[in-house]
Parts: sequence; C-alpha cells; structure tokens
Amino acid sequence: MPKAKSFADLGGLVYSTEVGKTCPSCKQAINNCTCSDDETPEGDGVVRVRYERKGRGGKGVTLIEGILEKKEQLKIITKELKKKCGVGGALKEHTVEIQGDQRDLITQLLSDKGYTVKRSGG
Repeated sequence: MPKAKSFADLGGLVYSTEVGKTCPSCKQAINNCTCSDDETPEGDGVVRVRYERKGRGGKGVTLIEGILEKKEQLKIITKELKKKCGVGGALKEHTVEIQGDQRDLITQLLSDKGYTVKRSGG
C-alpha cells in the first residue's frame, strides 16, 4: 500500500487566508512575488511579427514574439504599441498581442526603436 503524502511532500503552501495565493518558489504572496519578474527570455535577438486568426472567432491579432526584455519593460512596450496603433491588446507570457492587422506599423515602430524585426507567416 502506498504511503500517504504529507503536506511538505506536496510542495508546500499554495494558499493562505492571510495573503491569498502564494508563489510556490519564494512563498511570498503572488502580488509581492519577484522571482519570475527577473526572467529575461532567451532567443536569437530577432523580433518576429505575424498575423493570426485561428481560434479567435475570425478576429485577427498581430503577434509579436522574440523581444528580449524583462516583463516590466514588455508591459511598457505593449502599452506604447497599443497607443500608437489605436487598438487594444495584451501581453501573454512573453508574446505581445495587438488587435487587428498592424504588421506594417509595428514593424516600423520596433525598427525605429533599434530591434531587428522580421515578418513571419503570410
């Protein structure tokens, strides 16, 4: 018969009634967690811009991948791109999503900022 796992064997604290959800790595409240913010994604240094409609109910988005910046800098870049394009968007993981087909404008804006930009896909 398998041995019952103790609380410590399960990975530790995940939720606290004091602070709510906690980070499994640093055991801090999710709002105060800094362990994942310092991660800079790895890549070849080329920013890829593509347009995608699959799985989005026919509504297309421009995806920007490969910006080798920390999460806080990516948030600033996302906000600036949304403002310049005049549309909405989101930052998911290290991928920036901008509503609509904005490939030409985004390619130009990122090139002006000094990034090496390639259009990928169709």
